[in-house]
Amino acid sequence: MLNRATTWLEKNWVTPAYGGWLLGVLTICFFGAATNTMAGWLYVLSGIGVALLSVGAILPLRSLRSLTIEREPILPVTAGTELEIALTISNPTPQVQTLFQVRDLTSFDERNLPTVSIEQILPQNHYKWIYRQPTARRGVYQWEKVALHSGAPLGLFWCRRDRLATAIAYVYPPALKLDRCPLIDGMGSPDRQNRQFADRRLEAANEGVTRSLRPYRYGDPIRSIHWRTSARYGNFQVRELEIDRGGQDLAIYLDSSATWDAADFEQAVIAACSLYFYADARLNVQLWTARTGLISGTRQVLETLAAVQMGELTTSEIPSIPVVCLTSRSTQIATLPPGSRWLLWSPDLEIAPTGVTGIAIDPSRSLQQQLSSQDLASNRSIPAVRSPLAQNPQLN
Repeated sequence: MLNRATTWLEKNWVTPAYGGWLLGVLTICFFGAATNTMAGWLYVLSGIGVALLSVGAILPLRSLRSLTIEREPILPVTAGTELEIALTISNPTPQVQTLFQVRDLTSFDERNLPTVSIEQILPQNHYKWIYRQPTARRGVYQWEKVALHSGAPLGLFWCRRDRLATAIAYVYPPALKLDRCPLIDGMGSPDRQNRQFADRRLEAANEGVTRSLRPYRYGDPIRSIHWRTSARYGNFQVRELEIDRGGQDLAIYLDSSATWDAADFEQAVIAACSLYFYADARLNVQLWTARTGLISGTRQVLETLAAVQMGELTTSEIPSIPVVCLTSRSTQIATLPPGSRWLLWSPDLEIAPTGVTGIAIDPSRSLQQQLSSQDLASNRSIPAVRSPLAQNPQLN
């Protein structure tokens, strides 16, 4: 209760520090002694104490009132790498602002919030604070508030003011490097290898195949920059090349409406990301999730995979084109369009109609090895395994 009251005072007015409490008690004692003895020097001491307390309470408020904070856009990263968070603290006043603390109230570890102490910011100047935030898993994270703390110049009172500095950080799932993927390679028409060779020639070409120019985006290869146009506009322009996809459509179908084991779902998201980028160089590939339906484009796919959650409500129908289905429900295999493939995460497997090829994921083996494996199974080889409840009725 006391801690809550102190926090409220600090955020809405000021809260006394230890020195402030001590000086306040001494001031009251001096004033009480002065009223009993009528000694003038005791009145002077109590008056000085009141003056110091007043100045110590007012100045922190004034120093924080004029400061402004802006958060720069956060560049997306892959899970396992660090986010770079940058904030700019500005002093638009003609006075020097000294001795205050900045704390970012959004962090993956709430017990250890990022904090920096700033000695001074000159008039009409700013201070740029950059720190790195480690990431452990994919997701979409919202950065919002920043707290300013100050007790300057006397340290008798602490003042805190929160500033709104919003930004969204996308942490993408990692994409496994696949030199081959028989699950994808086996899809499409027989002459697809010739088209793949033509695609590689077009991707390696530098002249004569430019479809359009667009601004540079983080992650674009340097060799794709059109230097002459970049020099003319003053910013990097990237060439988009014509690539013959052969008109073959494919969808990576992530069954996000199903109920998953949490670890299996994260593995399925990584598999979807890996398969999408492997197929993107070979086919007209799109991603399907229950919430978004069919989407395409590197940035849109990565942002969708960063935000996707299990148990989503289905907002669109399953695509009618061939799909690679990533699911935890073996019953979904029977509903796939012709020419489809599947990856199945399920402890309770059932026999589905034959004729569809896929992989039953083994959690004890490397996902990358299983995606690259030649051992594709038709669903007639899926064992019929009852759930633990069915095997032991006493568990019901």
